[in-house]
Amino acid sequence: MKGLQLIPDDTHLDFIGKRYLAFAFSAILMLASIGLVATKGLNFGIDFTGGTVIEIKTPSTPDIGALRTELNGLGLGAISIQEFGAEDDLLIRLPQQQSVHDDGEEQKAAIETVRVALDARYGDFENDEGEAGVDYRRVEFVGPQVGAELKKQGAMAVLFSLFGILAYVWFRFEWQFGVASIVALAHDAVLTVGLFALTQMEFNLSTVAAVLMIAGYSINDTVVVFDRIRENLRKYKKMPIGELFNLSINNTLSRTLMTSATTVLALVALYVFGGEVLRGFIYALMFGIVIGTYSSIFVAAPLLMFMNIKRSDIGDIGSGGDVVEEDS
Repeated sequence: MKGLQLIPDDTHLDFIGKRYLAFAFSAILMLASIGLVATKGLNFGIDFTGGTVIEIKTPSTPDIGALRTELNGLGLGAISIQEFGAEDDLLIRLPQQQSVHDDGEEQKAAIETVRVALDARYGDFENDEGEAGVDYRRVEFVGPQVGAELKKQGAMAVLFSLFGILAYVWFRFEWQFGVASIVALAHDAVLTVGLFALTQMEFNLSTVAAVLMIAGYSINDTVVVFDRIRENLRKYKKMPIGELFNLSINNTLSRTLMTSATTVLALVALYVFGGEVLRGFIYALMFGIVIGTYSSIFVAAPLLMFMNIKRSDIGDIGSGGDVVEEDS
């Protein structure tokens, strides 16, 4: 008895025939992403900018507008306040305070000033458990030098991962496959960063980790398609390249889509039940998996059409068996 199968084995979708439309669509998205980053910029978190994050739970539903006005009147710079899950859960961001000696004393004084203001405002209120005052859940401080260093290291991590993937695919296949895979991965990374510029969600170290995971997931899909292309290049000696690429993509379509769908289902559960701290990370992963699946089918594989792939270049590299000649 055959199990559940959402994608038929005998699909014959013309992905290669739509490659120019896909390239135009991807180019528009990439240009829009670059434009958004250049104009709106990224909402860098404390990890990169330096400063302080204070997460609190107030004993009553706060008036965020009034609280923002009060805290910004303390002379500590532009303080941002946002809900962090429930209405009475707040995330307060304090900008980096100027320090002559760079010893963090000004930042500590700023945190204490905010504490005094919050305690004065909510000290007489009681929550549902009968506890009075503000519940300080976490206070995180990152210095400006650490933030700049983390930003540099995050960028280097992404670049080194791309070069590592290029080297692996080049060794595993041929240089043409490596170039196509890197272009597809750059496509995924740029679009993910563009999404954060559009939504202005906080871009922090967990987002960088998500970009790296997206690259790993996307290259996994791409390698599966590339492996089938190489196999078919050995197998069908007379089949036109465009038809052969279409056949290879359709052969792997069921595996690619089912893997992506099940992964997204797991991420949806994490997004719903994982709490606010994981939201940005999961948000980036869900978007990246969809984009990575798209790029494996519509970007990476069609790009090989322009790489002058020859059957004579494939040989037996990585195969372990004899070349089988078969007419299409």
